[in-house]
Formats: sequence, structure tokens, C-alpha cells
Amino acid sequence: MFYPKKVGALPVANGDELKQTNEIKIAPLLLESIDIEGKLVTGDALLTQRDLARFLVEHKKADYLFTVKLNQKELHEDIVEAFRQRGDPDFSEAPTLDHGRIEQRHIWVTPELNSYLNFPHVAQTVLIERSRIDKKTGRESTELAYGITSCHAEKWLPKSLLTANRGHWSVENSCHYIIDKIYDEDRSRIRTGFGPENVSRLRRFAVGLLKSKGVKNVSQAMRKLSFKASLVLDYLGIANDGETDYVTT
Repeated sequence: MFYPKKVGALPVANGDELKQTNEIKIAPLLLESIDIEGKLVTGDALLTQRDLARFLVEHKKADYLFTVKLNQKELHEDIVEAFRQRGDPDFSEAPTLDHGRIEQRHIWVTPELNSYLNFPHVAQTVLIERSRIDKKTGRESTELAYGITSCHAEKWLPKSLLTANRGHWSVENSCHYIIDKIYDEDRSRIRTGFGPENVSRLRRFAVGLLKSKGVKNVSQAMRKLSFKASLVLDYLGIANDGETDYVTT
């Protein structure tokens, strides 16, 4: 799991100092020690970097599936234009009902841009459309997500790529989204020393502790705990007054 903002420290050349950096530089160091040969590594737009793509394919013998947004402006514009005139999806998932929304995902893939895009080892370009209908209001919304992958069509079918993408965002939503929603972490003003990393770990420990007790609505459970400190002590196993009152929202 890559932490946001300043997530680690790297040594400064010709010195004993450490310089904080973000997940772009930390990702290869973390993946270096992991056997990911033949595996698919998914990454959000921040990690859509040419050096990381080369590292994964050439050094680790793995594949990548990266999201493409405006931080890679030319790449994004080329992919948007390629899918502007698109036909039927290459694959569509069955509609699902979750959190009061009916959702369905469609995917389009093409190898036609492989020789044109300035990105190493690209084998397919991807467009994923997420459509939602709010059951209460009937409001419809559509979200488009663009991406690139080193996975060749002979090995990875559109259905498999869509499943991999969904798996990536299930992790994102179950952890990073909750952290940002509850703690507003992206706007945290803790920036010096190891403060960002330490506080981030404490926040994730708190969320993990709640989930270990079967809590599904973490935000609501946090609000209940904030008004009853004795529950926090019960969760930590520090105090026991004979009445364990776990929040099982």
C-alpha cells in the first residue's frame, strides 16, 4: 500500500541526509523485494510513469495497468480521441445493486495506438465506462476512465482487464477513500519529519481495528466512538467494566 504525499525517505547523494519523497520514487523500491513475475500491477494516475513501466516489464517481468489522466496530458488526449468514435463495448458486466445505486461497467480495448503512443511496452489502450442510477432519485451519471496496459490481447481478455480494474478500486475505496473521507487526509497540514507517515499509520490502524470488529459503516462508528471514550478503551482491550459495548454499525 502506497501512502499519499511524503511517504518515505531516500538518501541524498554524497551525504548522510535523507530526503522525503512520494510514492513515485518509493514504488520501485517496495516492488524490488517482491516476486511479481507474471503478475499484473495496477496503478492510479500518479503512478503512470514511463520509468515505472520499464521497471515492471523489463526488470520484474510483470505487467502494468495504469490509469491515464491529465497529469499525462498528451497521452490522455490521444486516448480520448481514439475512443471518441466507439461502437459497442468489448465486454459489459451485469448490473449490480450496492449502496442504493444500480451500477454497470463497460470496457473498450484497442491495440491500434501501440506504435503511436510515447509510452514503453504499451500493448492495449483501455476505456472503462461506469454508469450509475440512484434508486431514490432516479438520477443517472456516467464516468469515463482511460488507461494503458502492457497486457497483450492474446493473454488478457477485456473481461479480465475490467476485473483487474475493479479490484484496484475496491482496495482504493475500502482504505484510501475512507481515510480521506473521515480524516480529510489529502488536506492534512502535518508535513515535517516522520509525522505524515506516523499519523497515516495511526489512522489506518484505527480503521483496521473497527473493521476487525465487523463494522461496515466506519464513518458512523467513528462518530459514535468520539462521543463515548469508554468504547475506545474497550476496543483496545485496555478497560473492561463487564459490559463490552462494541459498535457494530
